[in-house]
Amino acid sequence: MTRTGGLRASPFDVGMKKLSRAANHSVLWLVVAGVLALRKGVTRRAGLRGVAALGGASFSASLVAKRLFPRRRPAADLLSAPRRLTRRPTSSSFPSGHAASAAAFTTAVAMESPALAVAVAPVAAAVAYSRVHTGVHWPSDVAAGAAIGVGAALLTRRWWPLGRTEPASAREHRSLAALVDGEGLVVVVNPSAGMGADDPTDQIAHEWPKATIVGIEDLDTVIADHAPQALGVAGGDGSVAAVAALAAAHRLPLVLVPAGTLNHFARDVGVQGLDDAARAVADGDGVLVDLAAVAVDGAAPRWFVNTASLGGYPDMVRVREKLQDKWGKWPAAAIALARVLRTSRPMRVELNGERRLVWMLFVGNGPYRPKGFAPTMRPALDAGLMDVRYIRADTRFSRARFFLGALLGSLHRSRTYVHLETRWLDVRLLDGAVAIATDGEVGPTGSTFEFRSRPAALGIYRPHG
Repeated sequence: MTRTGGLRASPFDVGMKKLSRAANHSVLWLVVAGVLALRKGVTRRAGLRGVAALGGASFSASLVAKRLFPRRRPAADLLSAPRRLTRRPTSSSFPSGHAASAAAFTTAVAMESPALAVAVAPVAAAVAYSRVHTGVHWPSDVAAGAAIGVGAALLTRRWWPLGRTEPASAREHRSLAALVDGEGLVVVVNPSAGMGADDPTDQIAHEWPKATIVGIEDLDTVIADHAPQALGVAGGDGSVAAVAALAAAHRLPLVLVPAGTLNHFARDVGVQGLDDAARAVADGDGVLVDLAAVAVDGAAPRWFVNTASLGGYPDMVRVREKLQDKWGKWPAAAIALARVLRTSRPMRVELNGERRLVWMLFVGNGPYRPKGFAPTMRPALDAGLMDVRYIRADTRFSRARFFLGALLGSLHRSRTYVHLETRWLDVRLLDGAVAIATDGEVGPTGSTFEFRSRPAALGIYRPHG
């Protein structure tokens, strides 16, 4: 600290002060995360993981470590006046919250994309050093903060595993036709999918000049009006589920063009963008994947490609839809989740004839991983199984135990959280009726729900290898 304090005054001092202030309350990293979130795929995941790591680092450094290990900050007169921050912090010097946030964000980004981390790391190092240069932290404070930040980022893997690079396993499709210039292909486009994404219609028309492009509002008449040889869809998971159901019902292959916010199904299938889809369509390469279906009160089956759920999630979707025009989709979802968890009531149900009291029921198309909270990936789309999870409400402090298990990443060992894999599941509500949500969209209300796995139900164009 004495050596740093003895440095001569220079324009570098001004830059360090500005950078240090920019990182106050992690504002700098939140801005960077927002920029990363604008691009889909690994870039967006890096930004989101960075934000999650920031939360853990800020809590650990500012709310825990600073109170447990109080320490005086360096004396102001160790530095010349031009070097000092105008408003010196008054909290404990140990550890550095700025260093914790910088290290947490950089480590989290590196876990998803080492190339992006190379660009972020110099800025993070400069932020950490700026706290010593401006005289508000000892070097050991910065070192301890950095260690906390790295630990917080690594801890995110407990409940958010790193993304897979290889697609889920699927059965080889041996009879897909190559569609030259998209001839015989009808693509259903939802231009409003995603977070401010551009309408993909022009790109699709350029890639497949002989294809027919229709809007999602024309989905009900697309078969009768166009008699397609294959169906395509450009949109998010909700749009994909609707078009996939139509394709499966008419035994038509599906062409995926990811254009939503998260694109879970396309990612698991192994189609990353229009280029992948175009290559598969030109070569006639593809796979057969499983789907799942649910019949509500004996009605016609409702197909889903990702997940279905009963309990709090449909209520959360309703609240989110009311709030998202004002707050935006992600903040509205967070507000909705908090409201629903506070006011939810348990459901008395029969699961395959056995009575249970549950807070929420989740059914996935195919086995999901991890086994604990927030399943995020599917290793197989050819297992012929559904992934069933529910939160028990018949144990003491079940919600508190669930949240604690989710926070610690130990739900797979919790008696409150039940996980099984099965080919079928019959659910009967014993008190009234509830709505079902499939692939993020609220569906019909009912009291009986018959879930079935449909092996090899859908052919999808996917590039070989």
